[in-house]
Amino acid sequence: MAKALLGHVGGPDPRLVSEVRRLQKRVSELEAHVMRLQAENDSLSAVAHDGQLLTIEAQHEPALT
Repeated sequence: MAKALLGHVGGPDPRLVSEVRRLQKRVSELEAHVMRLQAENDSLSAVAHDGQLLTIEAQHEPALT
């Protein structure tokens, strides 16, 4: 009865296993693509800013008295 409730009657569905493998491969491909884009963006940013890091000047407000 417990097996029927949990859906483990016939073992893993081969179509489901195949789909999970396909999706895992696609995720890996997309992660690699993101890494390539980040590296390209970093190099383009370095060229655009002559290799200097961007800085943000913080404006300090006077402390409350």
